[in-house]
Amino acid sequence: MAAVKSQPTRIVIVGGGYVGMYTALGLQKKLRSGEASVTVIDPQPHMTYQPFLPEAAAGSIEPRHVVVPLRKVLKRCHVVTGRATRIEHERKAVTVELADGHVEEYEYDVLVSALGAISRTLPIPGLPEVGIGMKTIGEAIYLRNHVLSRLDQAASTNDPELRKRLLSFVVIGGGFAGIETLAELEDMARYALRYYEGLKQSDMHWVLVEATGRIMPEVSARLGVYTVEQLEKRGIKCYLDTRVKSMEGGHVVLDDGTEFDSDTIIWTAGMKANPMLRNTDLPLDERGRVRCTAAMQVVGLPGVWAAGDCSAVPDLSRTEEDPTATCVPNAQHAIRQSKLLAKNIVATLRGKQPKDYFHKYLGSVAGLGLYKGVADVFGLRFKGVVAWFMHRSYHVMFMPTVNRKFRVFVDWTQALFSGREVVALGQIHEPKAEFDRATKS
Repeated sequence: MAAVKSQPTRIVIVGGGYVGMYTALGLQKKLRSGEASVTVIDPQPHMTYQPFLPEAAAGSIEPRHVVVPLRKVLKRCHVVTGRATRIEHERKAVTVELADGHVEEYEYDVLVSALGAISRTLPIPGLPEVGIGMKTIGEAIYLRNHVLSRLDQAASTNDPELRKRLLSFVVIGGGFAGIETLAELEDMARYALRYYEGLKQSDMHWVLVEATGRIMPEVSARLGVYTVEQLEKRGIKCYLDTRVKSMEGGHVVLDDGTEFDSDTIIWTAGMKANPMLRNTDLPLDERGRVRCTAAMQVVGLPGVWAAGDCSAVPDLSRTEEDPTATCVPNAQHAIRQSKLLAKNIVATLRGKQPKDYFHKYLGSVAGLGLYKGVADVFGLRFKGVVAWFMHRSYHVMFMPTVNRKFRVFVDWTQALFSGREVVALGQIHEPKAEFDRATKS
């Protein structure tokens, strides 16, 4: 007689981003009662839909509406708010530093590595001190308040040099994140200027710095050129094939000899695999990602799975041309991998074979501010309002949960009739400042 398991299979998912949350959501829908327990570990109690961060920063979407509370949607899962610091598959244990600072271990039978990538930085003097990232909802909120507060300060000073510094905004990195962040924030700032009598659009200096010869490599070269042309028509200076040598104290020096001062330097120059993976005994590739089969099983480790930005999943749509091709870290793959991953895990628990992941690249869409965009879909290129509408339609379709889809749609509708919100809530960065002053008076 076959042995009967006395306890449910313990499934631990490390990472609560798009892959982690949607994998857990799929598992809680497909697993039978008592078949398995699912634990999701992430430093944040929410999932962030990162493609909407630029619009959240620019005031088109309420920031709370681009995050999904994990405990609210994963009602049949155990959500742990903590940072995984080590994975020891030999012992089948994950070490986690919890939110209150103490450390616990979580044992597993099935492990899912769903860690997200982090910002890739370079040893540029001044970057750690003055650079601002754009990977989290906190950074998006901070950027919004920061940019609007520079307008407030610039309108309040008579010092022309200080005003020029305050109104100089730099984005380093010409990928999707950098271009959309630049375009949305510039659009917001230009809209806000109507409320500042002493400031003109020509007073602002927006700058893009990209190390390669083109922007947004995911779209066609022609659309990349078109995007640069549109940005420059808006007065944005685009430096291509250019690198930043230093930015100490906000003094930006480019390798072509250009120098200027800026109070706002946004870093979006690429991503890299989460360094926590180096504290594991999982097989990694040369870029620090977990090596996987096409079914998203970790090579050589039964019961271990990986997907998303930090996984090296073979891209079967390209392996005929390049046998070493792996899926690029983007939202398209994260969305589709997570849906198949949940099905594959359930299939193996029930003695069935998992399916290989195959997704042919459909194209890319990007928003460049209100009513502006570019799209490269099925080999067809779109510009302007049509591309902007396609960008919004695509991302609201993949925004998790009906609740959040509805809230984002309402935000867009309100902005259509009442315009962008241009209020800087800078006090949230120093919430006790006024109270401290009161106690000392």
